[in-house]
Amino acid sequence: MKFYKPLLLITGTLTICSIYISCTKNNPQVALTETNFNNSTMVQVFNATVRSTRNYIYVDGAPVSGAAVAAGGVFPATSYAFKVNGGLRAFLIKDTLATTTQLPLSFAENMQVARSYTIFTYDTITSPKQVTILNNIVVPTDTSSRLRFANFIYNTAGLPNVDVYSFRRGTSAPVFTDIPVTGVTNFIPYPSGITDTLYVYATGTTSPLIVKTLVPNLIPQRSYTAAYNGSFKGTKTISTFVTY
Repeated sequence: MKFYKPLLLITGTLTICSIYISCTKNNPQVALTETNFNNSTMVQVFNATVRSTRNYIYVDGAPVSGAAVAAGGVFPATSYAFKVNGGLRAFLIKDTLATTTQLPLSFAENMQVARSYTIFTYDTITSPKQVTILNNIVVPTDTSSRLRFANFIYNTAGLPNVDVYSFRRGTSAPVFTDIPVTGVTNFIPYPSGITDTLYVYATGTTSPLIVKTLVPNLIPQRSYTAAYNGSFKGTKTISTFVTY
């Protein structure tokens, strides 16, 4: 397999979330981000729904996001998770604009206490879907970090599984193998504090679908998700965000 080294390295930071803040006095109160999850559940939401721009998140009818989450964005954007009480919870993710053509996404999840979840939304605004992943969080005892790969690319027709290679690790073996659409791998140990580039191939092929520098550089003892998202025939990217 041959790598195609990018001619131009990406040196800017990746914008993970587009934020629109309303200044009206009628904003509803939203839940505060908390860090003590001993008696509750950690939840984050990644938006891979193509063409969505104004997603707001509700739990049991109460708003938990005070800012819109666009496609390719994660909530919360400035911390690892928001707090949800354990047990069966009703989630609603929708665009609140009166003229929107995005269909609301309503679903229930049984959240276990002292666990961590990532909710991935995907497909398009006329057919939004979601999958909820229980995060297996293990904090490294050394200076490494942890990384997993999520495949939420969209296409109107069937898509092949993908293999993911690392520029740093070379061509001897993929970092992640044979990942289907909506597939999320386990976390694996990964070097921290280095610049690396991921190459995504359709399984069994030799020409990369996308080449993307990991941004930001991974911090020791943190767990990250690299999510392949966007439109297969249009704009696609790999969004990297902290999961823990």
